[in-house]
Amino acid sequence: MGTTTLALPDRIREPVWTARGSAAYRRVSLALFLAGFATFSLLYCVQPLLPAFAEDFRVGAAESSLALSLSTGFLGLAILCAGAVSEAAGRRGLMFGSLVGAALLNIASAVAPSWPVLLIARALEGFALGGVPAVAMAYLAEEIHPRGLGLSMGLYVGGNAFGGMFGRVIVGALTQFTSWRVVLGGMGLLDLLAAVGFFILLPVPRNFVRQPRLKLRYHMAAWNGHLRHGPLPLLFLIGFLLMGAFITVYNYATFRLRGAPYKLSDAEISLMFLVYLFGVASSGVAGVLSDRHGRGPVLIAGIAMAGLGVGLTLLHPVAAIIGGIAMVTIGFFIGHATASSWVASAAVGAKGHASSLYLLAYYLGSSVIGSIGGWFWSAGQWPAVAAFVSGLLALAVGAHLWLLRRHAV
Repeated sequence: MGTTTLALPDRIREPVWTARGSAAYRRVSLALFLAGFATFSLLYCVQPLLPAFAEDFRVGAAESSLALSLSTGFLGLAILCAGAVSEAAGRRGLMFGSLVGAALLNIASAVAPSWPVLLIARALEGFALGGVPAVAMAYLAEEIHPRGLGLSMGLYVGGNAFGGMFGRVIVGALTQFTSWRVVLGGMGLLDLLAAVGFFILLPVPRNFVRQPRLKLRYHMAAWNGHLRHGPLPLLFLIGFLLMGAFITVYNYATFRLRGAPYKLSDAEISLMFLVYLFGVASSGVAGVLSDRHGRGPVLIAGIAMAGLGVGLTLLHPVAAIIGGIAMVTIGFFIGHATASSWVASAAVGAKGHASSLYLLAYYLGSSVIGSIGGWFWSAGQWPAVAAFVSGLLALAVGAHLWLLRRHAV
């Protein structure tokens, strides 16, 4: 497999790997699962609460969505810097501090006396969460033996999926029995406990070499090197396309199921997110398969499954639509888990920088492509959206084939 080599300071001794099957490996996997769960449950727990925000604070629907969009926007900004900061500050401590800070800010959101205060808390929460995703990928790449990296990365991505589902479905259901403030505060407390569990379980890194200080030239060289050499730019592009396709399907399936002839209620539509459970399972399976058969075949299988799912959503029965969305979800998480571990493995030196670039592309796919998908919905509703998503997946296949042509797996 091709690698990206940077003429930058890195470890000067042989790494002490954590082997798959060991007690330390299980602790790392569970700790990072908790980190992924906490990150994405905190990030998305406000999504089902947007109507309640609009009513309580007397704002419009578009303005209420800022409670989520500000968090994801600041998360994207923070991710680019977090990998660089972790080179000097350390991986484990930065992730723990980020989780604790975000959980406390979620509790602050629950008691916010006004709409501007809630938005400030949510924006800061998103920025705080940026200290987890890229750093977690770098930690795994540095500590886990390459033969077990796929599974551990898959379990981390599975935690992301479970947290995203939990934040959307459970929070939405609980607000029927109590106020959104109680639910939001409870989520903050739950994820504060998850942060403590993460810190207790995660072993102190053995292969990390701390940089003495933040050097702008060093970080610019690291980002530039990852963007110019090896398989990483194509993996960044694949992450961008896969996330864009995935978020577009979920964004506009909601509109489709709410309209004629289905006219499902918001509570019924929220159950759609239960298919995230397939993402939890498929991420781990993808890791096992990529460790056994190589990342190339697993990645193309994930893209193909997502494409088949898009085709299934073109049928009219609700069961077929949900089944298609489930297949898209499975395919996406297979692709994302595989691409994530591939980035972590392919980058030689400054792995935090490589992870942050991948995740920046990933979240840009969500925000940019997810919004563009609305134009296709307005122009031709679901058939146009399905065609758009299919085009994105076809581009991902092309990028994958070019990757295999230039770099051995």
